[in-house]
Amino acid sequence: MMNQLSNLNWLSILIAFFAFFMLGYVWYVLLFSKQYKISLGKENETLPTSLLFIIGPAVCSIGYILASAILLYALNIKTYAGALEFSLIIGIGYLVSNTVNIAINPNIPRPFFYGLISGSYFLVGITIVNVILVAMK
Repeated sequence: MMNQLSNLNWLSILIAFFAFFMLGYVWYVLLFSKQYKISLGKENETLPTSLLFIIGPAVCSIGYILASAILLYALNIKTYAGALEFSLIIGIGYLVSNTVNIAINPNIPRPFFYGLISGSYFLVGITIVNVILVAMK
């Protein structure tokens, strides 16, 4: 599958990364800020704004955007319906389930609520990513 690296449209990966990154801002700052704080048990606190919380997720997203691109090319997915199906399989199978699994620990008082907020973000995000990747293939 690594032989697909030379076939990838790197501009589409950059655009998909930017879209995913901006979705994170919209999701966690504008749409679900209060709910996210509640899921963390910090509804009456101001969450830290360290660069780690901006750069860290951005770097991590490069990994699954690149993995999605490689798989889309290796599996020869060319249609929007195929991109949606692929997104649902990897989004629910890997991103959402892993998010909930990570949240089930003593540091997150409402893990399923956290999983709903963050898992939904990852599912919507990877769907946008894959649609962009297929559109620019």
